Amino acid sequence: MGNFNISTTASKENNMTGKSIKMAGIIIAGTGITFGVWAVAALIGGLNQVDWQVTELARQYLVATGLISPIHTLVDFYTQIKGVEYIICVAFFVAFPLFYRYVNKERKAVKVSRRL
Repeated sequence: MGNFNISTTASKENNMTGKSIKMAGIIIAGTGITFGVWAVAALIGGLNQVDWQVTELARQYLVATGLISPIHTLVDFYTQIKGVEYIICVAFFVAFPLFYRYVNKERKAVKVSRRL
């Protein structure tokens, strides 16, 4: 009889754990759906304010977060272009030796047999 009580208690604990996991899943899913609806509403509201132009909304977001800044003078423009040019040069200086090594890699001879 003692074993029966222990297994019944363990079964109740497993059942409560299953219910707790299911409830946590429901709460997490509900929170995710709520944030998703909020994000879609914010996107639609933002698009409405910029006359449904996706690129203008993206530009305003990038300006607001400081990722891009408006260019007012020729010096600002030249500085921006030179910065991008230097980034491209560094990427090329890293990529070219790797590509050269790949292209000039010594190939192994492959033996091909003919079937008649």
